[in-house]
Amino acid sequence: MLTRDAEAAYRQMPRADRLRLARGAPAELRPHLAGLERRLQAQERYMYRPAAWAREVLDWPEGQGVTPYQGDVLDALPPRRRVAVRGPHGLGKTGTAAWVVLWFATTRDAAGVDWKVLTTASAWRHLSVYLWPEIHKWARRIRWDVLGREPFSELSELLSLNLKLVHGAASAVASSKAELIEGAHADSLLYLVDEAKVVPDATWDAIEGAFSGGRMDGLPEAFALAISTPGPTSGRFYDIHRRAPGLEDWYTRHVTLAEAVAAGRISPDWAQQRARQWGEDSALYANRVLGEFRAADEDGVIPLAWVEAAVERWLAWDADGRPPVEGRRVLGVDVARSGGDATVLAHRHGHLIVELVVHEREDTMQTTARVQAAVGDEDTGLVPVVDSMGVGGGVVDRLRELGVPVLPYTGAARTKVRTRDGEWGFTNVRSAAYWRMRELLDPAFGAELMLPPDDLLLSDLTAPTWDVTTGVPPRIQVERKEDLVARLGRSPDRGDSVAMAFWAESLAASTVHSPAHTAGRSSAAASRYGRTIGGGGTARTGGRR
Repeated sequence: MLTRDAEAAYRQMPRADRLRLARGAPAELRPHLAGLERRLQAQERYMYRPAAWAREVLDWPEGQGVTPYQGDVLDALPPRRRVAVRGPHGLGKTGTAAWVVLWFATTRDAAGVDWKVLTTASAWRHLSVYLWPEIHKWARRIRWDVLGREPFSELSELLSLNLKLVHGAASAVASSKAELIEGAHADSLLYLVDEAKVVPDATWDAIEGAFSGGRMDGLPEAFALAISTPGPTSGRFYDIHRRAPGLEDWYTRHVTLAEAVAAGRISPDWAQQRARQWGEDSALYANRVLGEFRAADEDGVIPLAWVEAAVERWLAWDADGRPPVEGRRVLGVDVARSGGDATVLAHRHGHLIVELVVHEREDTMQTTARVQAAVGDEDTGLVPVVDSMGVGGGVVDRLRELGVPVLPYTGAARTKVRTRDGEWGFTNVRSAAYWRMRELLDPAFGAELMLPPDDLLLSDLTAPTWDVTTGVPPRIQVERKEDLVARLGRSPDRGDSVAMAFWAESLAASTVHSPAHTAGRSSAAASRYGRTIGGGGTARTGGRR
């Protein structure tokens, strides 16, 4: 084996001199020199050609390969240094990011360059669940004979969230730890920002600091790749794509739906179905299918970004082993009104919707039995809030007959509830319930709500619009359910069940009906259920009680 100094000297030789030296080397050194030569040739061929690296170094199954737009993104990185990519869900963003990390690590290490890769994302889950497992997957498909080295050792080199080679390392860093990103130093640096749409500005500023000493040719050098589905029209990722002053040195790439369909990455049927499911004019469709920045409509009740943040909190809770959450236990029940609708049970515990349980084509007696079973015979404190309009009224009546404490929810009823600031009233309970969801999800007030990852739920909560009627006080009117059904082509069952679950505090305890001695329940039990909701009178949202 060569010493480190001898290997460094060998690297500096012209290729013809290296080959002459290798031919005359002792037999025991020739395999080592041959491998070193292959690494040097790979370094020379791929050092600044990531697209060629992906095409030729990765072992591709028949019919698969780098798409044209992925090749554009990869080839833009060496000359442009800062590349930001947005596009639809499913175009292969995480795979592209994994290739970049592996290309950078293998070529810099082969060149003997001091290198470092920092990977970050809007949420730690994107790193631990998506990006780094993707890096592991593609590392198993590297053609090591082309690179002239042994496969990564999973004991000492390719770890769960790290890649440690001879001359550098790649690591995962939380986007909230800007100081760790700012402290990175190496002759060759790469920053990989996955799901970049909501990464904090401080992280972007820390990344930019690395470019202050970088050169466009030679070392030191710095590169940054930011890749994401777009989100609201705010934040640094959005500013980069709108070419805000001072950010023009970023190269931006919008991968269109048509490009992804042509590359076989997205099915046109999937896109058409999402248009029907979410609505072509919705922010959800614009972000995830068109790859365009779009906030919720100006007249939308709840911004999409707020709901997505609640989903991220749910996913973090789930990844943490689902620790217990304190607070009221409520079951929001939206009862199906027709054959095309679904009965949805939203299981709420404190500020958490644990799960949504959906039942198709179920009669009211089956729904009643499910609610009764969820409440159980023991005094668990769970109170069902059941939509009492239409066929739901039969479920409420039957639950009362069975002695099950129930809070009937009547969306069309009047309410004295006002907005958090007390300035606005509401035309009806449904308007107030959806506005309460808005207030509970508002990040300006320390939102804690956690919502399960359900695309229909996201659509249901973000689709309704609102208007204001005159009067004293002026009143907020949320889009009528009938109008929303006509616009979406379906009933917002999931959104309604969740809104009902979080409306329980605003229902008077006197509306909890439970006969004193039916179905084995006592008046004391009924009283305990009443206290669970918290007293008589009409409560106001947001703590104005």
